[in-house]
Amino acid sequence: MNLDFTYHNPTIIHFGKDALNNLKAELANYGDTIMLAYGKGSIKKIGLYDQVVSILKECGKNIVEVTGIMANPTYEKVKEGAKIVRDNNVDLILAVGGGSVIDCAKGISVAAYCEEDAWTKYWLQFKPVDNKIVPVASILTLAGTGSEMNGGSVITNDDMKLKMGRVFPPNVYPTFSILNPEYTYSLPKYQMVSGIFDMMSHLMEAYFSGEDDVTSDYVVEGVLRSIIHSAKIAIENPEDYESRSNLMWSATLAMNPLMGLSKPQDWQVHMIEHQIGAYTDCAHGMGLAAVSLPYYRFIYKNGLDKFVRFATQVWGVDTEGKTKEEIALAGIDALEAFVKECGIVINLKELGATEEMLPAIAESTVILGAYKKLTSDDILEILKAAFVAE
Repeated sequence: MNLDFTYHNPTIIHFGKDALNNLKAELANYGDTIMLAYGKGSIKKIGLYDQVVSILKECGKNIVEVTGIMANPTYEKVKEGAKIVRDNNVDLILAVGGGSVIDCAKGISVAAYCEEDAWTKYWLQFKPVDNKIVPVASILTLAGTGSEMNGGSVITNDDMKLKMGRVFPPNVYPTFSILNPEYTYSLPKYQMVSGIFDMMSHLMEAYFSGEDDVTSDYVVEGVLRSIIHSAKIAIENPEDYESRSNLMWSATLAMNPLMGLSKPQDWQVHMIEHQIGAYTDCAHGMGLAAVSLPYYRFIYKNGLDKFVRFATQVWGVDTEGKTKEEIALAGIDALEAFVKECGIVINLKELGATEEMLPAIAESTVILGAYKKLTSDDILEILKAAFVAE
């Protein structure tokens, strides 16, 4: 563990079938006005909305709502929610949904009392949060982003065609999160497997960096193996509680952000996908999968030993008679086979991209990377490979 770090995670997690029973006690810590933040109505279909509202009313809370939060939440939606917060003097934002809803809730929290343009200040200039914030809490219905236990808030500015992520400090983390794996049962397979790759990508972004012996890498390998095992079971039987609970907790662990401690980390895949999402509004996990395979094939020689380790420790690749390069590529091939087995989309055309979009996506992508620093031309080459993927 060669890199210094400070780790602080203040989120309380209530996990399991009876986790919602903890909501009443948590609400006693907040004022009278609660803003419910949710998406396009799926929480009503599964009965969760009625349960939550009943508890809020039982606790004597006034309820206001921001609804229709989209899969890639926009800055316009953040501003809409911020106005509701100010107009109603909201005491707590309760996000009920997946990572996008929770991300948007955090955006609303920091934007509500920001006297400047919050997008410029917080997502473009990454300035410290120095204004009043509103506490956020969450009830999770989709496993993938880990937003229930971190400060991440990925917001899309439609006017600028930019999808930007900001990791806010611990005072913006959800104060508590309620995780009941049963709330994920009704998800369509498309959303479930998109979330599965999202959590895997968070782990791989931390893993594919550094050359030293880091405890975090051993933990990442174990969680990846758990995801791979549980994903196959959950796809076969979406109401298998054990596999769904393992996936939900793996997603939280993947991005809480314990797995990246003492790691330089990569995050180039996410930067490319963010811009794909800004242009196509595609499902985040699908975009990540489409980028990851050509990206890893583009950079693997620059981090060869780690890709060999990935192949052997995560996928169990047989090394006999193989060169390091062959082993590394076999690991990436195993990742691709798993992606296809899960029904995860890897072709950018299927995600709504056109060939004409690719240069603009490449030019607007933030350059990060660990083992290899890309150019815009490199990113365009990766996008072109993802565009014709089969």
